Amino acid sequence: MIKRIGVLTGGGDCPGLNAVLRAVVKTAMVKYGYEVIGFRDGYRGLVMNDYMKFKPGDVSGILDKGGTILGTSNRDNPFSFRIEKDGKVEYKDLSERVMDNVSMLEIDGMILIGGDGTLTSARDFFSKGLKVVGVPKTIDNDLCSTQVTFGFMTAVETATEAIDKLHSTAESHHRVMILEVMGRYAGWIALEAGIAGGADVILIPEIPYDIDKVAKKIIERKNAGKGFSIVVVAEGAKSLDGQVVVRKVVSDSPDPVRLGGVGNKIADEIEKITGIETRVTVLGHLQRGGRPTPYDRILSTRYGVAAVEMLHEERFGVMVSLQGDEITCVSLEDAVGRLKTVAPDGELVRIAKSVGVGFGD
Repeated sequence: MIKRIGVLTGGGDCPGLNAVLRAVVKTAMVKYGYEVIGFRDGYRGLVMNDYMKFKPGDVSGILDKGGTILGTSNRDNPFSFRIEKDGKVEYKDLSERVMDNVSMLEIDGMILIGGDGTLTSARDFFSKGLKVVGVPKTIDNDLCSTQVTFGFMTAVETATEAIDKLHSTAESHHRVMILEVMGRYAGWIALEAGIAGGADVILIPEIPYDIDKVAKKIIERKNAGKGFSIVVVAEGAKSLDGQVVVRKVVSDSPDPVRLGGVGNKIADEIEKITGIETRVTVLGHLQRGGRPTPYDRILSTRYGVAAVEMLHEERFGVMVSLQGDEITCVSLEDAVGRLKTVAPDGELVRIAKSVGVGFGD
């Protein structure tokens, strides 16, 4: 019989995390009378036994706040945990320590909120006997087993607002304006914000681009009397040679390659080919911050409530999922390891091309 549950937020932050936490705590306490333990800074808190006992007032006023009151981390994997000793770094499997901490705190089930990395560890903990339910989180919207992840629509709105603002300065100065957005392997933010913002060119990882065709699109607009163009590019966009632009490599990170700079590369190439002044705006972590949109607040709340209900119903080893209009669940095994990417011949790409958007292909 469940009496106490635990919760953590892992991976990169995004709008809506606090809304999920609020829904988890309120549903657990009000509907079921459970106690709720929150672990700080993602899996690090679970390994180091760093936690807080939630009181009802702890989640008051956080529905519209970005970030996460628990903190988060995208570097700490309990199955390969970084330990520094005597100036040397080594990685150890501390998953058994996690199991001991959960047992010591008499936690009857865990809600783990995060993206593919966080949920992969959730799957592995379930195989060790931990009673877990996952909640899908990523602004990239690239988890394959749910229709939409919370945080995505807020990121799209942020990017769309940026495009709207760039339009006026691009038109005034007769420039090409490039907006670089997040999207390592999946171009959903670039694609949807580009359509919503009226971009002229959208470059995404799923469709390798030919820079000459990008330049041709811009020159055609100029010859038609439109002296400016808007280009939206995902950070993981690839040219025909298949190479991405790497900003730096963080050797001690589970995901060491940091992308960034593709916008500047494309800007230099466009200026060289067209002679048109080209400027770049890198949206960066602005996409992760700020107040979640009403859509994301509602979706986050639905996910949080459903996660507690899954624990109550003893449906463990699953991730809550949006399928159509319904919140359901899928197994963690099916939820991780495969990314949902943009189909090059899918509807969104097709309608974008129908209204004249170029993809450099």
